[in-house]
Amino acid sequence: MCPELFKIGPFTVYSYGFMLAIAFIVASYILSIEFKRKGIHQDLASEVTVLSLIFGIIGAKLFHLFDIWEEFLQDPIGEAFTPGGLVWYGGFLVALIAVYINSRRRNLPFLVLGDAAAPALALGYGIGRIGCHLSGDGDYGIPTSLPWGTDYSKGTYPPSIAFRGTEIAKSYPNGVVPDNTPLHPTPVYEFLLGVIIFLILWNMRKKTDVNGKIFMWFLILHGAARFLIEFIRINPKLLFGLSEAQLISIVLMAGGLVGLYFLTKNPELVQFNPKQIRYNPKKK
Repeated sequence: MCPELFKIGPFTVYSYGFMLAIAFIVASYILSIEFKRKGIHQDLASEVTVLSLIFGIIGAKLFHLFDIWEEFLQDPIGEAFTPGGLVWYGGFLVALIAVYINSRRRNLPFLVLGDAAAPALALGYGIGRIGCHLSGDGDYGIPTSLPWGTDYSKGTYPPSIAFRGTEIAKSYPNGVVPDNTPLHPTPVYEFLLGVIIFLILWNMRKKTDVNGKIFMWFLILHGAARFLIEFIRINPKLLFGLSEAQLISIVLMAGGLVGLYFLTKNPELVQFNPKQIRYNPKKK
């Protein structure tokens, strides 16, 4: 693990923040390519990226604070401004709302924007997970005997703390999982799945003329990937033996399937004319 990449004077460059920055840069570039292909001004890609970055971080932090509500009440300032503790689905949902509101302001159909952003989202998510892997922040999986089991002992959230009080810990001496226990590198799995989903959507984008279908497929594929990965992660179960992330994944998959059905039955449902977008690069 390598939580800290290097130092520049008094400043420390952390692996998670560095990979997150790369994820947004790559996603913005891919989005700009798709905007150009669809006849949308490419500067709007930067606008969408900035909105996603700001509201994504806010949403990710808020959902994390909800998850640790008792700790937050004891130290609200410390917990609110700590650099760690970001929940992906919280960031995704809040950023989605912000981008939707902005798309209405620009008169850009949200599902058209979603189609353009879907491949970028899939790849950006995967790259961001490499940051989780390098920092060892607790997004890893359960113990494994597979040859690629990973030692996260030098991460920011070692296994002895992450597994504390879990059923898995009870099978170890004194109820403590040794920090050097080989674990499933689930962030790497999610990176690979993100790349696969990106390739599927990227290949699909020129083969469909129904606006919204690519975004629906993103919801289905990403939701399914996260749902399955959660079975080998240590997130607490919330309902029906499923974690919070799995329940949200089910909602996303259901939404994608319902949306795909309606778009297939009504291919003309989402109309798009680039000339109707309200955007003047000289007067933003």
